[in-house]
Order: sequence, then C-alpha cells, then structure tokens
Amino acid sequence: MTQNLKGSKTYLFSIVMVAVLGGLLFGYDTAVISGAEKGLQAFFMEAHDFNYSNSWHGFTSASALIGCIIGSGLSGFLATRFGRKNSLILAGTLFFISALGSMEPEFLFFKYGEPKISLLVVFNIYRIIGGIGVGLASAICPMYIGEVAPSNIRGMLVSCNQFAIIFGQLVVYFVNFYILGDHIQPLVEEMGRGIAAINPAAQWTVTTGWRYMFGSEAVPAGLFTLLICFVPETPRYLVSVGRDKKALAILTRINGSLKATRILNDIKTTMTEKTEHLMTYGALCIFVGIMLSVFQQAVGINAVLYYAPRIFADMGSDSPMVVTVIMGIVNITFTLVAIFTVEKLGRKPLLICGSIGMAIGAFGVAVSFGQPGMALVTMISIMIYSASFMFSWGPITWVLIAEIFPNTIRGAAVAIAVAFQWISNFIVSSSFVPMFNMHLQPGDDFGHWFTYGLYGIICVIAAIFVWRLVPETKGKTLEDMTELWGRKH
Repeated sequence: MTQNLKGSKTYLFSIVMVAVLGGLLFGYDTAVISGAEKGLQAFFMEAHDFNYSNSWHGFTSASALIGCIIGSGLSGFLATRFGRKNSLILAGTLFFISALGSMEPEFLFFKYGEPKISLLVVFNIYRIIGGIGVGLASAICPMYIGEVAPSNIRGMLVSCNQFAIIFGQLVVYFVNFYILGDHIQPLVEEMGRGIAAINPAAQWTVTTGWRYMFGSEAVPAGLFTLLICFVPETPRYLVSVGRDKKALAILTRINGSLKATRILNDIKTTMTEKTEHLMTYGALCIFVGIMLSVFQQAVGINAVLYYAPRIFADMGSDSPMVVTVIMGIVNITFTLVAIFTVEKLGRKPLLICGSIGMAIGAFGVAVSFGQPGMALVTMISIMIYSASFMFSWGPITWVLIAEIFPNTIRGAAVAIAVAFQWISNFIVSSSFVPMFNMHLQPGDDFGHWFTYGLYGIICVIAAIFVWRLVPETKGKTLEDMTELWGRKH
C-alpha cells in the first residue's frame, strides 16, 4: 500500500468549503432584515390590539442578536461536549427552523395575515432561534476551519469564512432585490396610536414580500445541514476525547503521513492537561481575545451594513438598494485582498492599516454627511470605511480568535470572545439610530458627525491596541499558542 506523503488539498478545501457555508448563513441571516424590515414594520403597524412603535420595531429588527449572544455563549460548552461537527449540524437545523417560522409565524396557532401582539412575540422567538444558530456558527465555523487547516494556509482558509459572511450578505441583497421585483417598499405614516397609513401600491410587500425574504434562507440552511453531516470531526477535538487513531487518519489525509504523526504528537502534548482553567495562561490572553471582538463591532461597521438602504436614502439616493448592492460588491472585493495577503503580510499590519483606513472614512462621513453638494464625498467615505474593514477587522478578527488561544482553553475562550462580539454588536446596532438622530437644536446635524466621529476615534484606539498588545501569529501552529502565552504569563 502506498503512503499518502503529501496529503490532499482537494479533500481539505472540500471540507472547508462546507464549513464556510455556515459563514454564508451567518451573513444571510443578519442581512435579510435590511430588505424585509419596512414591509414587516407596515404589517405589524396594522395591528389593533397594540401600538407597534419605533421601539418595538427596533427590538424586532435586532431580536436575532439576542439569539446570537445566547448561541455564542453556548458554543464553547456544545463544541467541547458534543464536538465541532455536531454543533454545526445543530446550528444549521436552527437556521432552517427560523427561516420557515419567520416566513409564516402563524403556523398552527394563529390566523394567517392577522397582526397581533402574540404573533409578534412568536415571530421574534423564531428570529431568536435563528440568532442562536448564527451565534453557534460564528464561533464554531472559524474554530473548525482553524483546527483542520495546516498552519501555513490557516489564515487564508479562516479568512474564507469572512468572505462567505460578506458573500451571504451580498446574496441576500440580490435575493431581496429580486423578490421585491416591480413591487415597492411601503411608505409608512403613523395615523394616531401608531396605525399605519400604507400606500396601496405597496400592499404585496406588506402582506407577502417580507415573508419570501425570510423564507428564502431555508434553501441554503437545508443544504448546509445536509452537507455538514459528511465532513469529519476536527483532529484536535478527537484527540481531546481519546480518539487518536481517527485523528491520525484525518491528519494523514489532510497533511500526509510524514507530517501527520508529528502534528498528532504536538496536539497530544498540549492536550495532556485537559483540566486547565480559563486563566491558566493569564488574563491578558483572554483580554486580547475579548477586545479583538469588541473592537470589531465598536468601530460601527454593522450599523452601516444593517441600515445601508436607509442611510443611502437619507443621502438622497434614488436607488438605495442598488447602491447597497454596489457596496456589497466592494466588500467582497476587499475581503479577497485579506484572503490573498494575510499569510504574506501578517495579521497585525492588516489590522493596523484597516483601522487607519476606517478612521479616514468615518471622519470623512462625519464632516460631509448632509452637507450641500457633498453627497459624493459621503458615499466615497462610506465605501472607504467599509472596504477598510473588509480587508482587516472583518476577516482577521476571526482568524485570530480561531488561532490565538491554547488548545486546552480554546472552546471556552472562543465562546467568551464571540459572546462579547455579539453583545457589542447589539449595543452598536441598537444605539446607532438614536445617536444618528440626536439634535442639539432642531434641524442640526449633531448626531451625524458625532456618531461617525465617535466611530473614527474608536478606530484610532483599535490601531493602538493592536500595535501594543496583539501578538503576530502568522506561520505559528495552534500548539505554539501554548508556549507563546506561557511565556507572557
């Protein structure tokens, strides 16, 4: 029998591509609300048993983030107790249930098309279920890829997960645009106690359009759940539960027989102390992981992604959905920059350069938004801001979170870091509209420049944080992290 000396890149890429479908679902689920929220708002504003206020709508638009916090918090326990693969199967199942439930929350218990407070509660429960799936996928997909990928291409492959997230967002922009078709979004006007006066031409969007948008996620969710059943468990998890023979077989198929034995021995060496507590390698290790997650959201990117159509409409764009799609294409392009440079330039240089680019874009928006004749400057600044994020904090944060923690604490540490990410996401997403609409006096633009000025300042602080505290992990194995943090502790 001939030995497998080099391993199979085809096999590696095939299982990674299945895993990154979880990232695509992550992006799809978080961005689907951007096209559906106006029709959803108009639908529930026709309810007669409660007032569907702006506060209700803000909560409904962001309710999935509550599930994200729950899912990411549970990810460490589930990934450690049941394995990375089984946890991803659970995530896909939750995505699928959420898609169908959000499309028709009336199923079994309510009259179809009759908005009421109880239906809104059920709708939000379905969105939270999907959010739990997002939270699980956001933590475990990069962990899975990081644990199967060879160290020399790990950063590139984990960055593919971010590409899939942005691609999922772009796909759903197109899907929403296609579903909307010749129909129009409703112009919602409040007529007493929050009841909506809806332009008749938008009635299809109000009754049906938003349902199709949410339901469309069932297709990629079902595909992901099916395909993930055919990928292997990660070698590092298998070693942690004593299945060394199976781990060696997978390592051999990926890396070749010569490297597989050495990698297995390295894994077993770092897995000897299975009972190590979270702070074994010091508080700095956990702090760096948490702050990478916090800064990824605190720079404000999701406020732009979630509210992109409204922002471009406020700028006076005649086709805000088209501009949003263009921004999605820009995001895809610059995520590819990260994928093809992360192993050459390293993690820290990309993060620092991205922070500086984001700061320039954010300050550009702050000084130009709403100013006569400066709409083009605002649009270019938003594109610079978004593009800079996509080649830096977008993918590189996930790379570092997947690889920066030692083997024995990775599951719990990743869960904590990603939970902080979703908490920060919720804070930023829910605070953006109130901050953006702040006025010191009627008609001024205080909220506009304050919001983006604040994001710009945070970007500068993020660059300093990376420069001073984040270690470079390019070319290091996951087992090297034990030694790295052991020296710092």
